[in-house]
Amino acid sequence: MTEHRHASTRPTASSPWVIDTRDIGRRAGLSRPLVRSVPGEGVGLLGVIAVPENGEVELDLLIESVVEGLLVSGTASAKVEGECSRCLEPLTDEVEVRITELYAWPDSTTDETTDEDEVSRIVNDLIDLEPVVRDAIVLALPQAPLCEPDCKGLCSECGGRWAELGPDHGHETIDPRWAALQERFSDDNSEEK
Repeated sequence: MTEHRHASTRPTASSPWVIDTRDIGRRAGLSRPLVRSVPGEGVGLLGVIAVPENGEVELDLLIESVVEGLLVSGTASAKVEGECSRCLEPLTDEVEVRITELYAWPDSTTDETTDEDEVSRIVNDLIDLEPVVRDAIVLALPQAPLCEPDCKGLCSECGGRWAELGPDHGHETIDPRWAALQERFSDDNSEEK
């Protein structure tokens, strides 16, 4: 029954995100540190702000054996790139998130009493860190990143960045009801010259 429930979420040992836990053992209190760089391309809010192509996520974790499974805790950090949501300028930033996740042993009370999406599982002595880290980073990133906290964005008339236009920048606006009359006078003035 347990094998059927985990068939769709079986991690593969060849992924750098997957950790073989056989050396930790099942005795509560055993632990080992994990410091690793893993490929992070695409981690984040795609099209807004994310780990760039060839970017990495730095993991600094402790894996502890507890009664119900393995407790993974520590930090994940990465450099991210995107564009300002107001002025569209490229931006770079760093994100660091705290990770605390229980991976349940097969046939443990936690495994038997929780739905598949409620807690992560240990499958064939392997744990997959990617979903947990990816979710934590996505939640930590701003949905509308800014190049500066007070970015004024773009001029709605000409599309220039307010930061570069200066305080006296402006556009003459004419009431649309008078626009035709102004065009007529502009045409008459150009004919007289």
